Amino acid sequence: MIELILSNKTAFIVVAAFLLDCIIGDPQNPIHPIRIIGSCISLCIRGFRKTKIKKPAASFFMGAILALLVIGLSYSVTRLVTWGSYSLNFWLGLAVEALICYFLIAPKALKTESMKVCRSLDAGDIEAARMNLSLIVGRDTQDLSEPGIVKAAVETVAENLSDGVIAPLIFICIGGAPLAMAYKAVNTLDSMIGYRNEEFEYFGKFSARLDDVVNFIPARISALLMIFGSLFTGADAGGAARIFARDRYNHKSPNSAQTEAVCAGALGLRLGGQSFYRGVSVDKPTIGDVINEPLPMHIAAANRLMYAATIIAVVLMAAGSFTIAVLRGYGYV
Repeated sequence: MIELILSNKTAFIVVAAFLLDCIIGDPQNPIHPIRIIGSCISLCIRGFRKTKIKKPAASFFMGAILALLVIGLSYSVTRLVTWGSYSLNFWLGLAVEALICYFLIAPKALKTESMKVCRSLDAGDIEAARMNLSLIVGRDTQDLSEPGIVKAAVETVAENLSDGVIAPLIFICIGGAPLAMAYKAVNTLDSMIGYRNEEFEYFGKFSARLDDVVNFIPARISALLMIFGSLFTGADAGGAARIFARDRYNHKSPNSAQTEAVCAGALGLRLGGQSFYRGVSVDKPTIGDVINEPLPMHIAAANRLMYAATIIAVVLMAAGSFTIAVLRGYGYV
């Protein structure tokens, strides 16, 4: 039995992490590893502010050092914890690694928070919808109309499929919990300092560019999985593929529009356009065609697409791990 689990360890960890998320969801507590990483970054930001450094080169250098330290520590600590657990007992190590990986994916949290927006709109409470939306997006929400709220929620679900679910699963398959934790450190750094504003333009540039690099392939895999998933959710698979091919680069980020384009095509929505961030208007390229009016049901539809893509990914990764184990057993790998 141990040999069977050992040869399919990655499959077990991926499936266990996904099932734990389905059952429990993303736990909100101070010992959540992403919260710990975020707290460390916040501490470093306060230190950076005290230095009052303004020169671009010096700011960039300090930001790069911060990023490398946070990523290195995230990988090393996770590596030490998993190695120590496996050294004590194989089953303990397997349980610990699966638990850590469970902390690193968040499909249920993404669905739960976005569906709060959907339910508020269904109840006719647009103020509650704006408030719930403000918890999951960076844009200003206080003046958004119902269509604007729906589009923002759909964009968030689509974009976070990659960095919140598929990318961590990919890095789990490549390098287990340590590499996946390093990826989440990159992602957290980008979300906290990867802004193009006066304070973080240079300090966060290294983190922002690194996030673009590590998400380049996962974003495209996520888009393809979402196209495949649209076949099982009643969405427009042909539209998803067509808009993906046409609009997947309609974003300042090289990665964000990949899944947004698929979602826009699958649901017949036009996403993107003008948004406000801290009162400043930002005109984004549009993604998709105006086929349907954005309605609350489209938030639920986006979540179905997100879960379909996630389940397909988990099945493919588990099947791939099992196949490799079988081939290795016969001496083919």
